[in-house]
Amino acid sequence: MRTLEAGGNAFDAATAGALTMQVVGPHLNGPAGDVSILIYSADERRVRSICGQGPTPAAATIETFEAHGLDLVPGTGLMAAVVPGAFDAWMLLLRDYGTCSLEDVIAPAIEYAQGGFPVLSRMRATLDSARPIFERYWPTSADIYLPGGKVPVEGALFANPRLAATWRRLVAETSGQTSKGRESRIDAARKVWSRGFIAQAIDSFCRHTRAMDISGQENGALLCGEDLAKWSAFYEEPTTYDYKGHRVAKCGPWSQGPVLLQSLAILSGTDVACVSPEGADFVHLLVEAMKLAYADRDTYYGDPDHADVPLDQLLSPSYNELRRDLIEPIASHDWRPGATGMAVPEVDFAGATARKREGGALAAYGGGEPTFASIERGNYLAATVGDTAHIDVVDRFGNMVSATPSGGWLQSSPCVSELGFPLGTRAQMMWLTSKTSPSAMGPGRRPRTTLSPTIVLRDDGEAYLACGTPGGDQQDQWQLAFLLRCLDYNMGMQEAIEAPAFHSEHWPSSFYPRQASPGALTVEGRFAPETIRDLEARGHKVTVGGDWSEGRLSAVARGVDKTVRAAASPRGMDGYAVGR
Repeated sequence: MRTLEAGGNAFDAATAGALTMQVVGPHLNGPAGDVSILIYSADERRVRSICGQGPTPAAATIETFEAHGLDLVPGTGLMAAVVPGAFDAWMLLLRDYGTCSLEDVIAPAIEYAQGGFPVLSRMRATLDSARPIFERYWPTSADIYLPGGKVPVEGALFANPRLAATWRRLVAETSGQTSKGRESRIDAARKVWSRGFIAQAIDSFCRHTRAMDISGQENGALLCGEDLAKWSAFYEEPTTYDYKGHRVAKCGPWSQGPVLLQSLAILSGTDVACVSPEGADFVHLLVEAMKLAYADRDTYYGDPDHADVPLDQLLSPSYNELRRDLIEPIASHDWRPGATGMAVPEVDFAGATARKREGGALAAYGGGEPTFASIERGNYLAATVGDTAHIDVVDRFGNMVSATPSGGWLQSSPCVSELGFPLGTRAQMMWLTSKTSPSAMGPGRRPRTTLSPTIVLRDDGEAYLACGTPGGDQQDQWQLAFLLRCLDYNMGMQEAIEAPAFHSEHWPSSFYPRQASPGALTVEGRFAPETIRDLEARGHKVTVGGDWSEGRLSAVARGVDKTVRAAASPRGMDGYAVGR
């Protein structure tokens, strides 16, 4: 808001907000993490996708992991590190669509890193779980995140002066470019990140450090400075689907975004708009459609630069008519990817079903993302796991940004001491057991991420709504219910966000240890008892969570009358909707 009121546009504000979130939410995302960005430019009247998902290192092969005795990519430590993509993606956006200087947008992040910010309850809980690992195995993280050897108290000010020094040095090293214009200075910052002192520090750390990870053994990194130097963020055309007078835009199949579009394509021929949006019919239809769409995600999605992803077919009316016919009154517990005419890569669903999330100290931090607020049940044994952030911005001109930053969590891997932040672990989303999978491990490939922002256009081509949420595999589940409640039931954004929510765990998790729970369905306790009994009678394995335990959606919108609105979930008490 500070950036908007100082005259910046949505692209400036999103960049400033994102850089600040890396500081004040280090348990949610970090400078060496990833981001998926969708933007709508009012001047260009189009949506563009920015890929901030860095690829795997050149040394990342299935054989390399097998030589370390691994059949899954560890969810923590150094072996799962990919090229950090978030910073370069934000700089690309700022350079091409922003109006503010590098110094202005990074100033709030420096202020909070140097002066401190109040510790949120979830950050404290994350640090409390990670403390034994930091103290025993990751001293560089303990040095930064356990000041005085203790977990910071909730509400106390926490500072990261090393990160502040990193950003101040980046600003100083690019100051000589100021006379050449803001674009030249931003490009200089990108070069400092990918080839300068930041890349050099990451390269040295990766070459000389081995770290304990969730596999129970010490492993080094495959990432090196040359990997950073070879990659930069880039634009792509979004993937879209037209639904009832609106065009829904998502990132491509290197994200899980198209799974929401395919779910809409399946549901478009059902009576989903005619049932109660809080009833058993609504939940059942959405969950059964998503089981089919997510089976196609896990079978066919991957980096389209390295795999033949049949996306046009997966979103076609004829294909989804066949998929729709598979929805029955009783919940399916089967694995049913569709037949596209190409060889169907094998997904070891039985193996995923047999896996359980481990207990113990090494599992009690950092390995993946939470499914809901209370995770002490079933396969989830008192683990404080990773999470994600999300930001939506709309400005007075009608520009929109929807972005989902994640990775580089404080609990994901040991900190690069001189920089003040850890690396990410996104390669845990790649398979080592199937060379034919589009998501198989290989050099220079983008992991199929869960990060999934959304922009919705009206039939006049103008951006109407931007939304998204943290939550790993749940991101598009929660967004699907939200969008249907807005588009089919004409609910207001806040009303749709606050409606009782749910998620399925039927398919393999995208995060280590890649487990699946066929038929599992978690619903908030605010669903009517008769609705829960109905879902159980239909064969769903229902777990009733807390009344406000599902999802952390936020959204912005701009009406035909140019009025802007925002909404945010009250769940977790860490979402905000701000405007005036």
